[in-house]
Amino acid sequence: MKFIKEINNLIKLINNEKKLGFVPTMGSLHAGHEHLIKTSKNNCQKTLVTIFVNPTQFNNKKDYKTYPRNLNRDLKILKKLNVDYVYLPTVKQVFHDKKLPKIRLKQSEKILCAKFRKGHFEGVLDVLNRFIKIILPKIIFMGEKDYQQFFLVKNFIEKNYKTKVHVCKTARDRNMIALSSRNNLLNKANLKKLGLITNKLFYLKKLILRDKLNSKKKINKMKKTLVKQFNIKIDYIECRNIDNLKTNIHNKSFKLFVAYYLDEVRLIDNF
Repeated sequence: MKFIKEINNLIKLINNEKKLGFVPTMGSLHAGHEHLIKTSKNNCQKTLVTIFVNPTQFNNKKDYKTYPRNLNRDLKILKKLNVDYVYLPTVKQVFHDKKLPKIRLKQSEKILCAKFRKGHFEGVLDVLNRFIKIILPKIIFMGEKDYQQFFLVKNFIEKNYKTKVHVCKTARDRNMIALSSRNNLLNKANLKKLGLITNKLFYLKKLILRDKLNSKKKINKMKKTLVKQFNIKIDYIECRNIDNLKTNIHNKSFKLFVAYYLDEVRLIDNF
């Protein structure tokens, strides 16, 4: 495993890699990241992992400061997985090029998390654009837990580069909780609550599948139940089809998207 901290060294090392897999992360790695890395190793000749907590995708300074970080543990995991390259850039390195055009979402894309976290996905797309420009991987591997992020990244990257974007299923624990770095910020009581909320949302998806016409009514009823029972603040619970993320789900495959706060920790999932 080769650790890289300088852009020039990165370019030299990967210059001749023709089938390079890329797994972008913000660290605090878990089994979901491990699955992405293993998928990359199975499909590509070499795999590169970045660990970079991107400040531009946080619309809350406190959220950026409290984001869980554990570099030593992350590096042990990556070494065990026998990752080929690990790139650990600084903020200054990533944003050294001031000439790149500013990325803006279309009005129609300002839905779900983009509606509640202004500038978040613009920050994600900007940093990935900067990475892809340098790395030029064959495939990027992303998790399905943030399906909206995958959707936007796929459309942007595949339109501008020859790189393909591959999505992997959400990794869950035995209580069906979606694995997330933010889970590290929850105490045992809240983790228990998270499991109960998750299972209620799986049940809601089943109810909607049986009767799509009354989906809004079922969602509103579940919202009231969750707020009353678990004292959570909900940003949204919405059904959208997986093809274009529009609200039309009639005769279409769809997902139930949710974002809410458990205490002050914002959690997202889809079912």
